Amino acid sequence: MSRVGRCIDNGPMESFWGTLKSEKYYLNKYESFEELSASIEDYIHFYNYDRYQKRLNGLSPIEFRAKTA
Repeated sequence: MSRVGRCIDNGPMESFWGTLKSEKYYLNKYESFEELSASIEDYIHFYNYDRYQKRLNGLSPIEFRAKTA
């Protein structure tokens, strides 16, 4: 790294992991690591492709990036 790390750099990822844990991990009981892993992969797909946001003009993050690119 060529610059000093700042605590604000972790903000987006801390927010994502907090949301994932509160919506998936704490609400469910998993019998195996594979079940947990599949659930996390499903949530990441939902987070990027199916989660429509008001601040992105009603688009999902992937749709918004494709539109602005």
